[in-house]
Formats: sequence, structure tokens, C-alpha cells
Amino acid sequence: MKKHLFLPLMFMFSCQQTWQDKTAEVLEPLVLKQANEWMDDAPETVTAHFCERSAGGRHDFYSEGDYWWPDPSNPDAPYIQRDGETNPDNFVAHRHAMVRFSRIAGAMASAYLLTGDEKYAQQIMRHALAWFVDSATRMNPNLLYAQAIKGRVTGRGVGIIDTVHLMEVAQALLKIRNAKGVDAADWEAIRQWFAEYLNWLMTHPYSEQEKNATNNHATCWAMQVAAFAKLTDNQEILEMCRNLYKDVLLPNQMADDGSFLRELGRTKPYGYSLFNLDAMVALCQILSDRDNNLWNFNGANGKNILKGIEFLYPYTADKGKWTYGKDVLYWDEWPMAHPYLVFGAATFDRQDWFDLWARLDHDPQVDEVLRNVPIRNPLIWME
Repeated sequence: MKKHLFLPLMFMFSCQQTWQDKTAEVLEPLVLKQANEWMDDAPETVTAHFCERSAGGRHDFYSEGDYWWPDPSNPDAPYIQRDGETNPDNFVAHRHAMVRFSRIAGAMASAYLLTGDEKYAQQIMRHALAWFVDSATRMNPNLLYAQAIKGRVTGRGVGIIDTVHLMEVAQALLKIRNAKGVDAADWEAIRQWFAEYLNWLMTHPYSEQEKNATNNHATCWAMQVAAFAKLTDNQEILEMCRNLYKDVLLPNQMADDGSFLRELGRTKPYGYSLFNLDAMVALCQILSDRDNNLWNFNGANGKNILKGIEFLYPYTADKGKWTYGKDVLYWDEWPMAHPYLVFGAATFDRQDWFDLWARLDHDPQVDEVLRNVPIRNPLIWME
């Protein structure tokens, strides 16, 4: 008999299907397939790959700015920018390894919640110990060398967006904390890594730059900081993130019609609008509790997350209605099963949003899509 651990007891005996039940029904075949396929996969951390262009060491995460290319007039000159056009020759192995880790952790935690089988929790811990504890393979808890640009900088604040893919790792760890096979000392050592990384995020100038961005980068900064603060039970930082959402992110990024003007001005306005809405909704999901409901928060001129969903939903249901610019790349790959749809459906009781989420792609294979949808396993985020 299956043991749906994410459902409170009162729901287990309810004759009315809950949103958690509906979500589980849609995801269960894929989740169990993925978790079982990845059950024997060995961890792959930053130490498995090294780029000679990195100013860091083997334990340092390294990536290169996506939209930076060699200067055709002088191959030895510093790279030049081509916004929205990804350079396929840039180093992305660490990012791919982190996305892989995120997918494994999310699927394993979902499978654990669906079945109660301890083997899934044990596999999460195997990978987490390699990434965060084992001295031979661990990643240093900072992002000093992310999104470097050849000939210009060894790392940038914008690179902090790369660790949004540790969010589902952190949430997966929360969900398996009390599993029988999880050693308390190991779990605490992993939690300590996140506490150290969170401290770096709260103190380094790179991070301050990212926090003060005026587009999706600031949203993603707050989203991941909130997820890591939740794992480490840092209530002060959680409250800071709530205030940041209410006082800065929502009022400064959302237009009166619910759109995000900075994203609409990019060379990939459709994909970036979806990305930022997913991140805003994730903030509401992570930061809302009995005493704080960001879902119902109303800012100036009636700005709220519902307005953002209502703006983008018609274009997600029918991309042909999109009246703004067409993305220069990856236009055909969007939309997919965006988390804003399922979280919004559960919050505002919208079956149509859920039905759209249910029939969209839940298993994208394109790297750009995987990179821009850090929440792929909504079951583990549903309380």
C-alpha cells in the first residue's frame, strides 16, 4: 500500500481529492520512473570537471557568461556580448552537474513522499554528502567564480543565479530529514554547508549586487536565499525576504497590468517573463505560512501575484496570442509545466490552470529549459 507522506492525515480520509492528490496523480508515473532510473547513479560534483580558465580551484564552482563570445576581429581580445545568444563553447559542466543533482534530489524526495521507501532518502544523502561534506569531492560554499568572462572578470554577481538549482536539493533534504536511514550528524553537516553558503550570500559584494538587480536576477536571489534560510531555520533572513518581496521586488518589477517590463525588454521576453513569474510565485510558496500570506499581499496600484498569473496565463495557454517580441532563441521550447500554474491553481482553486499544467511537458530535455525552471518537483513544495 502506497504511503503518501505529503498528505496530512485528515486528507487521507477525505472524500474530496486535494490539490496534493491531483498533483501526485499527474506526476507519480514520471517521478517513480526517474527515481528508479537514477537510483544507482553515482554523485558527480564540481570536482569531476575543471576548466583551465577558472581563477579558482578544483572545489570551486565555475561557469562562464552565457551571452559572451570571442571578438571576431581579434580572437585574443576580451569577449564581447551578444544578449540572448548562448555561446556553446563556454564552460557549463559545473552547471550541468548541479542541474543533474537537483533533478535527482527532487525526484528522489518526491518518490519518498509517494511511497515511503527509505531507499530514495538514502540516495539523496549519498549525493548530498558528496557535494557538501566529503573533503575529496565537496563544493566550496561560495560562488566567487560563476559567470566569468574571458579577458574581463573572473566571476560576477550575476553568477549567483546558477545556484537556484540547489533549491530543490535544500527542499528535498527537508522532506527526508526524519527518514530512518538519515544519520543526524550527516544531515547536520549538510545543513552547516548551507548555513555557510547563506552567510556568504548575505555578506559578499557580489551577492549585494545581485540582490539589488532590477529584474529576474533579484527575484532569483531572494528565491534561493529564502529556500536556504528555510532549510537552516533562519527566521531573520526569511522575514527579510518577505519584506524584500513586498517592498521592492513586486512593486518595482511588476507593471500595473501584471507584466514584468524589464523582462519584456529583453531579447527573450517570453521565456524571461515565464521565468520571473515562476520565481515570484516560488517566493510566495516558500515564504507563506500561518502568519504570513504573500499570496494575498496587495501592493500599490493593486499589484499582486494573482495579477501576474492572470497576465501570463493566456499566453501560456496559447503562445500564438503573444503580442510582444519573439524570443531570439528557444522560442519553440516554451512553455513547459511551469510551477506558477500548479501552485497558483492550488492557492486560488483554479482547475483550468491545473489542467494546463497537467498537459504541458513535465520532462524537458533542452538545457536552456532545464536551466530556467529550477522547481520541477512541486510535490516536495506542497505543505
